[in-house]
Amino acid sequence: MGGEDENKCRPVGFLLALPFAFLALVFSIVGAIIWTIGTVLSCLCPCCACCAGLVNLAVDLIKMPIKIIRCFIEQIPC
Repeated sequence: MGGEDENKCRPVGFLLALPFAFLALVFSIVGAIIWTIGTVLSCLCPCCACCAGLVNLAVDLIKMPIKIIRCFIEQIPC
């Protein structure tokens, strides 16, 4: 059911996404650092509710490059 359409290679979308994905990779590294600090803080003081939100934000930053590349690949049809 439409499996062939979903697996098509879209090189133009991938190439257009690369500069943005590189920028997102920098944010991803920052997110990894924030995630590490937030995890340590939440282990030291479990009453810190703000650390959980900070860790969730950091995980979103870590996933950002993949999300950007997928978005560009889906948007450009060729």
